[in-house]
Order: sequence, then C-alpha cells, then structure tokens
Amino acid sequence: IIMKQLLAGLCLFGALNAHAALVVTTSNDGSAIANNIIGDDVTVDVSSINYIGVDDQAGFFSGGISAGLGIDSGIILTSGNANLAVGPNAQTGASAGLGTAGSAALNTLSGGSTNDANSLSFEFTTSTGNLFFNYILASEEYNEFLNFADPFALLVNDVNIALAPDGGIVSVGTVNCGSSGIDLSGPNCSSFNNNENGTFDIEYDGFTDVFQASVFGLGAGTHTIEFVIADFSDSALDSAVFIEADSFSGTAPPTTVSAPASIAGFGVLLAAFVSIRRKRTLV
Repeated sequence: IIMKQLLAGLCLFGALNAHAALVVTTSNDGSAIANNIIGDDVTVDVSSINYIGVDDQAGFFSGGISAGLGIDSGIILTSGNANLAVGPNAQTGASAGLGTAGSAALNTLSGGSTNDANSLSFEFTTSTGNLFFNYILASEEYNEFLNFADPFALLVNDVNIALAPDGGIVSVGTVNCGSSGIDLSGPNCSSFNNNENGTFDIEYDGFTDVFQASVFGLGAGTHTIEFVIADFSDSALDSAVFIEADSFSGTAPPTTVSAPASIAGFGVLLAAFVSIRRKRTLV
C-alpha cells in the first residue's frame, strides 16, 4: 500500500513540478509569522511578540527549493514589498520605497542611517541552553550598489549573531563577488549566488548561501530575539531575509542543500512517508 501511495505521489509531483515556483503570501500577523519558524526545544511567550512593518512587507514563502534557494519554506522579512521576491528576475531595480523609520540597532551595526525597517521580536526560553536557525539574505542592491550594504541582524539579548563566514555583519557589502558578481574579488564570495542573469527563479539580483546562526550557553530564564532588516542610507532597492520554517530551535536543524527541482521534490515527497512533524511549544 505504501508503495502504491509513493508511486501515486510521484505521479502527482511530476504533474506539479513543471509549474513549481516561489510562492509568497504576505502577512502582518506577528504571532503567525513567529509561529512558522518555531522548532524544537524552545518556548515563546506569545504576549511578547512584536512585529514592525507595513502591509505586504513580510509574510510566508514556499517553493524555495524549486526556485533555486537553499530553503524551501518559511518566513520573509523585507525592506520593501515581499511580493517582489517572486521570480523571474525581470528587473535590476525592484523597489518599494516605504518612507518608514529605520532601526537604531542596525544604524549602530552598519555605521550609518537606515530606513524602511522590518522587525520581528519576542521573548523565548530554550531547554538546551542553545539556539539555532537557518536564513538567507537576498537583495536588489547586488551587484551595482555594494557600498549601500543593506544590513540584516539577528539580535539575541541585543547581541548580533547573524555573522558572515569571516565573522562580520551579514549585508550586501560583506557577502558578494564584486561589482560584476563573478570576478571573485568580493568578501565571502564563495557564499554568494549571482542572479543578475536570472539563473534562479527569484527577483533579487543576488543572495547568500544558507547561513546557520547559533548561540551556545544561554542561561536559564527568558531571552530576547529580534530579526531586523532595513534599507541603508536610502529607501530604494529591496532586500529580504528568508528564515527557514521550524528552524528556530534549541537543537541544530540540518542545513538544506539546493538541488535540482526533480531531486529535491522527490526527497520532500519521500520524507513525507517517514518523518514525524516537529512539535512547537507556545505559552
């Protein structure tokens, strides 16, 4: 019976795969957005959840593997309009200038002024004393405006744990392959994916590999987390962070490796027959 179900599922996958693409559903419901990323061994105080952003600035995504990202589903926070994430890459300057306030924390980390901040914060406890989650930074600032460096931060107890491979803040300016996107001269170039020619089915001109943020040895009691992204210096050219569903966890989640849609889709389908859904704990 299981084999018949698997074969039927493979047939259904084959029919759907030709039309697979990134899907974005916008939302400004902070509780729903937070709940999407909660994984094992953490407890979130729902009364502490605070979302800052305007309509269409954040939401949920799916189909990320098919689109070429290393994360299949989760939440998206942007410095503009989340709907603009959907591919193909039809323009080099997709932008939704909002004219809203920036982030004081990002002003300090980036060394300049920011605008159009999008933030999700809440209080949590972890039963393991550790914390992990997986994310990708993408932007229309690539590859022409590397000096504008739209920043992103993951602030645990006000300390940024979203770090590039070389230990610096994660931003357009710190993870790139130079102004051409391919000349290998930029910092952390091996962790950058150039999309100016539409190689991947998303709108942004470039994005990072999947990074795993982590912090160890958190003491007992309540801690704070803030996910925040913003435009640097201006309100032009959107940037976004994709955070993997269920990966905000006290135990390290696996980092997904991008694969051709047919292979990735088969893996997801097969896993559905053998996996057990993670529990989420909210208070």
